[in-house]
Amino acid sequence: MPANLTPAYKTAEGHYRRAREPAERLDALREMLKTIPKHKGTEHLQSDIKARIKELTEELAGPARGGAKTGPATVVKPDGAGQIALLGPPNTGKSTLHVRATGSHATIGQYPFTTQYPMPGMMPVRDVAIQLVDLPPIAVEHPIPWISNALQPADGCLLVVDLSKAGCVERTVELHELLRERRIELTAHWPGHGDDGDEGNADLFTKVLPTLLVANKSDPGSDPNEELAILEELAEVNYPCLAVSADTGQGLDELGGWLFERLGVVRVYTKIPGKDADTDRPYTVRHGATVLDVATLVHREIAADFKFARLWGAADFNAQQVGREHIVEDGDILELHA
Repeated sequence: MPANLTPAYKTAEGHYRRAREPAERLDALREMLKTIPKHKGTEHLQSDIKARIKELTEELAGPARGGAKTGPATVVKPDGAGQIALLGPPNTGKSTLHVRATGSHATIGQYPFTTQYPMPGMMPVRDVAIQLVDLPPIAVEHPIPWISNALQPADGCLLVVDLSKAGCVERTVELHELLRERRIELTAHWPGHGDDGDEGNADLFTKVLPTLLVANKSDPGSDPNEELAILEELAEVNYPCLAVSADTGQGLDELGGWLFERLGVVRVYTKIPGKDADTDRPYTVRHGATVLDVATLVHREIAADFKFARLWGAADFNAQQVGREHIVEDGDILELHA
């Protein structure tokens, strides 16, 4: 039976897909349940929505009254120009890479499962920062019940592997199977770079993560291209790939720039009338964002009372007056008037 979903439901679903924090997703789910047509054709979807509402309600409520104190957070609030999750099998150097890229104090050990909870850190890229979240290794002997919720805010992931390590292929296959069980799908498509990919075709409650394969700690005596070809064939993966060394930092500059471009980061600087632009701390949006999107980041009241903006930019704009729907470009300077 066709679902015949209403415009109100589709709007709520769009809010859910764009939401990056649990409370926002919960509000969208409740609106979806309220507006979904109630008939046999939507029974399965209604059941899924109710299950997700229950999960998020329990997550936000924390432990029951009189229960144990809460442990470390399992969901990291997004920060910076984008959030990237670090995923991988045990002992691939994820935490070392995280420390090298962000200067974090992640625990590093020569034994598996050193990382137990999400560890955020900021990787400087140009004059912004991208948030990297180190996560526990994905393996059958160490299940992570909260991994799906932890990945909901992420804009993409780094799949960190050690191509020279025995069992790399088997561990990579296992990782994908475990993530699929939690309705997490990895994809080679990065929509922020103009690639529509397949997220629109995914199940509503399946998280689709744009993925960059990071080949770490490659054996100097081996051929990384040959090892990568074997991994792609046997594990049936075909993600864009970069080779890095977490120990020496080799390749990290390229990694930062790659993520900046694929996330579609647009830096917009602001100025107060009669003063110079603040070129130290840009606001960050995505390709296709508008002047109003930037105004909302600056202050909600400015966005609500917005009249016009003056724009200085690379595309021959010099104090030109623009409206709220004008699409901003990387490096633009905005003077907002409300």
